[in-house]
Amino acid sequence: MSEEQTTPKLYEPPEEFASNANVSDPAVYEEAERDYKSFWAERARELHWFREWDEVLQWNPPEAKWFVGGKTNVAYNCLDYQIEQGRGDKVALVWEGDEPSDGTTYTYSELLAEVEKFANVLKSLGAEKGKPVSIYLPMIPELPVAMLACARIGAPHSIVFGAFSASALRDRINDCEATILVTADAAPRGGRKTPLKQNADEALEDAPSIENVVVVRRTGDDVPMQDGRDRYYDELMADAEESCPAEEMDSEDLLFILYSSGSTGKPKGIVHTTGGYLTQVNATTKWTMDLKDEDVYWCTADIGWITGHSYLVYGPLSAGGTSVQFEGTPAYPASDRWWDVIEKHKVTILYTAPTAIRSFMKGGTEDLEKHDLSSLRLLGTVGEPINPRAWEWYHENVGGGRCPIVDTWWQTETGGHMITPLPGITPTKPGSATRPFPGIEAGLFDEEGNEIEGEGSGNLVIKKPWPGMLRTLYKDPERYRETYWEKYGDVYFVGDGARRDEDGYYWITGRIDDVMNVSGHRISTAEVESALVGHPAVAESAVIGRADEDKGQAIVAYVILEGDREGSDELIQELNGQVRKVIGAHARPQEIIFTPDLPKTRSGKIMRRILRGVAEGQQDLGDTSTLADPSVVDALKESRAAN
Repeated sequence: MSEEQTTPKLYEPPEEFASNANVSDPAVYEEAERDYKSFWAERARELHWFREWDEVLQWNPPEAKWFVGGKTNVAYNCLDYQIEQGRGDKVALVWEGDEPSDGTTYTYSELLAEVEKFANVLKSLGAEKGKPVSIYLPMIPELPVAMLACARIGAPHSIVFGAFSASALRDRINDCEATILVTADAAPRGGRKTPLKQNADEALEDAPSIENVVVVRRTGDDVPMQDGRDRYYDELMADAEESCPAEEMDSEDLLFILYSSGSTGKPKGIVHTTGGYLTQVNATTKWTMDLKDEDVYWCTADIGWITGHSYLVYGPLSAGGTSVQFEGTPAYPASDRWWDVIEKHKVTILYTAPTAIRSFMKGGTEDLEKHDLSSLRLLGTVGEPINPRAWEWYHENVGGGRCPIVDTWWQTETGGHMITPLPGITPTKPGSATRPFPGIEAGLFDEEGNEIEGEGSGNLVIKKPWPGMLRTLYKDPERYRETYWEKYGDVYFVGDGARRDEDGYYWITGRIDDVMNVSGHRISTAEVESALVGHPAVAESAVIGRADEDKGQAIVAYVILEGDREGSDELIQELNGQVRKVIGAHARPQEIIFTPDLPKTRSGKIMRRILRGVAEGQQDLGDTSTLADPSVVDALKESRAAN
């Protein structure tokens, strides 16, 4: 029996927390179920609208339109509307740099002033409503400023994670055909620097749509600047007009494109629009994270991922919160850095990934004991399922046994939380994301498309449209339909397996396609395979995600070499370098196994479950009768032993 299937302890919401929670009445679930359109309309009315909608939802599967005819602006909601409610002098953003001595804060008024000026900078460079802007920045304040400036003028932003390679940046720029790139000289992290401008220059050698590059001086490194194309951020800001009215955006106007790994290897340009997305991230920030005016809220995610978009920038700012943005790593300059940040800023809500929690578990509690963490009142997890042992450790040692834990399941595609406890009313079970958020209808289907009722396991689906859902894949509506809607028709196919217990609680069991979840990063097996085969020594490769206590999954690559080439430590280094160059350091295999052959069916399909079983050291690899050559299995075991 797995750790997740033992009888879990039930944790009731602490009385003191429950009595002050933003949601204290369980009837919200029934109310939302009774009329879910009205439920979401009530949530939307908590935002600012220049014009209210004519219709809550138009649903023509798989095309959804929410708050049809409504006019709003995301940046206005996050800044101007907060100032109108008396929060102008309240701290909106706390920035903590890579070095502990490096940091600053912005009030709502100060942040609005920066955003208005940079919106004018973008307009002066040709940015306009509907034209994408690419952003490739470190975790510095200029990143949320750039996002909000784009949202203010209606130019969709496409943020590329700062650890991605030049090649990955180029592919994303070319797909969205951005004309402006916002980047920096370099990105310090963990005491090291990533040469962002150098990567950007390499990417732009084959990205003809870019006409202007804005460069933030983060480190002061001397970088080449191309005349007529490259300009420094601070010089542009010094000359910028101070006032920039917010564009009235239709609820369904494009807000951003965010690229996510797909099982084919080609990144998917996930499209999120304005009104529905903001409604969901605003509501879930207030209900799941229980965000209040006095909170100091820290989401540890990089803004390059959806978690940073939704729960570091748009969710907390639209809810009038104080959001912490951290540039560094948990272990620099010392292993207690996170606890130092919590103590220094009196953080009340911490939202992080199970990968980080498991790494802290390994180090024990000595670092925790050096710091006063009594300010914490709520803990959250995101990015992958959390195993019960890590949940319990987080609860007891970080939360001191007093903080509810919200284990949130959602995706880049869903925009915001989908399955999560509401901390004031939901009893929690370590390892379970518990129940769907009010207004979200989840379900389980078998492979044949039959719905599973009650307790059981199957493919997770969402049965009704929801406000924050992706609207399409950028320039690829057919792939959108095939990926998410072809399997079961009018219900959304998640791509994750799940188990539902006797209490209706969901336990996410992981991806059922060829996308790996490594430290909360979604990485396509096909993408890594393609990078490896790009090396002249490699004839063929097959990549799988192996269960890993620290990362959730670790990347294992099986490699067949060309001709009589032989594997070596040097070649392993070269192949890792190849993956780093094509995708980024986060996609490097943890293990590379040189093998003369791969387990394939007679039709030529690679049997990945066998590769996964070999990588995990399983003795019983199940039925191998469908293999074209069953002896390959023994050869694989020998290859792994030799590696």
